[in-house]
Amino acid sequence: MAIIRKSELKVIKVEEASNKLVELKKELMKYNAQIAIGTVPENAGKIREIKKTIARLNNKIMEAEKKR
Repeated sequence: MAIIRKSELKVIKVEEASNKLVELKKELMKYNAQIAIGTVPENAGKIREIKKTIARLNNKIMEAEKKR
């Protein structure tokens, strides 16, 4: 899953944002499972980026709900 840039986030629709949010949460769960087992994740910096992107998508969804 590619990380969503801020410029892409501005034009993304709420439905797409919620779909990507689900995908990112699954990917984060996969990385967390690797850490829990004791293996080193292939890219540790990716975990931080996934968390930030999840937060950005949550903000986008909440802003859209407030506008309604």
